[in-house]
Amino acid sequence: MQGTVEGFNYGLVTPLVAYLMACLGGALGLRCTTRSMRVTRSWRPGWLALGSAAIGSGIWTMHFIAMMGFTIEHTPVRYDWLMTFASLAVAIVMVGIGIFIVGYRGARGAALFTGGTITGLGIASMHYLGMAGMRLDGQLTYNTFTVAVSVVIAMAAATAALWAAGQVRGFLWSVGASLVMGLAVTGMHYTGMAALEVHLHGTTDPATGGSPAELLAPMLIGPLAFLLLAGVVVMFDPLMIMGQPAGIPVERKPGVPAHTEASRTVRHPVHHPGHHTRRPLVHRRSRTPQNR
Repeated sequence: MQGTVEGFNYGLVTPLVAYLMACLGGALGLRCTTRSMRVTRSWRPGWLALGSAAIGSGIWTMHFIAMMGFTIEHTPVRYDWLMTFASLAVAIVMVGIGIFIVGYRGARGAALFTGGTITGLGIASMHYLGMAGMRLDGQLTYNTFTVAVSVVIAMAAATAALWAAGQVRGFLWSVGASLVMGLAVTGMHYTGMAALEVHLHGTTDPATGGSPAELLAPMLIGPLAFLLLAGVVVMFDPLMIMGQPAGIPVERKPGVPAHTEASRTVRHPVHHPGHHTRRPLVHRRSRTPQNR
């Protein structure tokens, strides 16, 4: 017997909240990725690891908030705890691989394609591994074509988000990238759910595992608390908002545009005492450096 699947049991509440969670995790993670491109190599792994954990926690939380509105008629839905939290680990590790590639090789060319592909595959792996943790009186099957479309959506949008984060052009670029990342996660999720079919066994054996309500508490206490801490780190880091301070050289790396370094060199020349420039009138007019 084929079961009736309902993915919007609470209307638009769960999709909207899930999308906001995906955007929050994406905003923090991609901003940390942008931040890593402004520091030396000794600090870069820490920022990239923080960004990976933020994105992984965000998409995992998004998935199970969306699953709160998922029901199947005539059978209760339970979740295997081990498989559920294994999907969180897979998301963080695979997203981390993609972010580290972009963080060290730059957001362009083969590095961007490879990093975006791995990040998108991490999003898809988290989703389908989380779905594999479902326990119910039936069997889940998927439409192969729709599954492939969901994976392509995740890879394409993740690549676009990493490209935007790698431009190092300010806070608004990171916000736009997070919206794209949130779209990638939610679009992939609901496309994957559209590929789902449930065939019920018709037995009376109860499914084992935790209910969706029982998973809500660890979701809020664990990943959401981490996202809050990551947000505090981002908010109180002055370079995240104000940019690179004047006078500090920026290490040349593939993710940073060359014109950024050149413009800083022109706007902030080094003053040598006793050295006369070709424009002495400008030099005598003001003794304080001017921001142009």
